[in-house]
Amino acid sequence: MAHEKDMQRGKTDNHPSDISEKIGNDTHQGTSEERRHFLKLAGGSALAIATAGVTPFNILRARSTTRIRFNLGWRVEASGAGFLLAQQRGYYEAEGLNVTIDAGNGSAGAITAVAGGAYEAASADIGTMIEYNLANPEQALIAAAIQYDSNPNSLLVRADSGIEEPTDFAGKQIIGQPFNASRKLFPVFARNGGLDQESVEWINVDPGLGNQLFARGQHDAMAFFFFTGLLNLKAVGVGEDRIRVFRYSDYGMQSYGNAIVMDPRFIDANPVASEAFIRATAQGWLDAIANPAAGAAAVVAREPLSDRAIEEERLRMIVDGTMITEDTRQNGWGTATESRLAGTIEEVITAFGLEGSLSPSDIFTGSLLPSREALMIS
Repeated sequence: MAHEKDMQRGKTDNHPSDISEKIGNDTHQGTSEERRHFLKLAGGSALAIATAGVTPFNILRARSTTRIRFNLGWRVEASGAGFLLAQQRGYYEAEGLNVTIDAGNGSAGAITAVAGGAYEAASADIGTMIEYNLANPEQALIAAAIQYDSNPNSLLVRADSGIEEPTDFAGKQIIGQPFNASRKLFPVFARNGGLDQESVEWINVDPGLGNQLFARGQHDAMAFFFFTGLLNLKAVGVGEDRIRVFRYSDYGMQSYGNAIVMDPRFIDANPVASEAFIRATAQGWLDAIANPAAGAAAVVAREPLSDRAIEEERLRMIVDGTMITEDTRQNGWGTATESRLAGTIEEVITAFGLEGSLSPSDIFTGSLLPSREALMIS
C-alpha cells in the first residue's frame, strides 16, 4: 500500500515524519520515472510552444486533472482556513487537482465518508481514526499530515465555578455529545488528573443549545476544542475572562489532534496526485499561519455569513494553541514523531476501551509530505 512505501524525494535524511523509511521505497522509483517520462515528452515540444507562454507543467495540468473531494470535518470556519486558502490561491489547481471542499459534522462522520468512498480525504481527529481502524481493519485509513500538533480537546468551566483541578469535576455535569472528541478522550484527562471518569454526568444536547444553556448558568462544564468553545460562548455573551479552560494537553496528553486522513486505496492509485494534494495543503496552512487575516478572509469568501473578526480571532487561537509548538518549529508543519504517535495510540486504546494494537506506521505516513524546508513555519 502507498503508506507503506517511500516517496520522500528531496527530503533530509533525518526528517522526523519519515517513519516510512523502515517500510520500503519501491514507489519512489515509479513516481520519479513517471515524472521523467513526462518531462521527456514535454521537452521536445517546449521550444515550439514557448512563444505562446505555455510551460510543460501547464500541459500536464491540461492533460491530467485528478478530482479530490475533501471533507472539512466541521462547519466552514477558521479550522478549515488553510484548505480554503489553498483553494482560493490556486495551489490545488496549479498541482493539476480539481479539489472540492465540503463542510462536515464531526470526525466520526468524516472518517466514515472517506472509508466509504464519498471523499478521498478529510480533516478528522486522529484518535477517532484509530478507533475506526481497529474496528474496520479491512478499510483502515491513514493520516498523511498532522493538522493540530498540540491537542485542542478541553473542558470549559465558568471562572467562578470553584473547579480548579481535575478532581473538582467529580459530581459535575458536562455538556458533550457522544461523538464529541473531547468527550471521547475525557478518560485520558481523568486518568492523568486522578479523577474517576465515572463520577461525572454527561449531558447530550445539540452544541448550539448547549452554548445557550451554559451561558444561562446551567450545567457545570462543556467539552469542546478550546478555540471552538471560547468563540461560541463569546458569541452568546460569555467573555473569555469569565471562562477557565482545562486543556487536556496541559495534563499530560500526548495525542495529536486533527490530521489529514486519506484512503490508502486512493493513494495507491494516485500517488502523484496524493503528494500534490498534501504539498498544496501544507502551503495553504503555512500561508494561514503567517497571515491569519488572509485565512479568515478565505473563510468569509466561502461562508459570507461568517464574522471575519471572529474567524480571524479563532484562527489565531488555532495557530498559537495547536500549530506553533516546539515540535513544529523544529520539524515543520504536518510532521509527526514516532514516540508521539505511539503515545497517541496508547492513549486512544486506553481511553476508548479498545482491543488490539497498532504501530505508528499503521496510522501515519510521512511519505506524501514535501521536504522539511518546505514545511518550516515562518
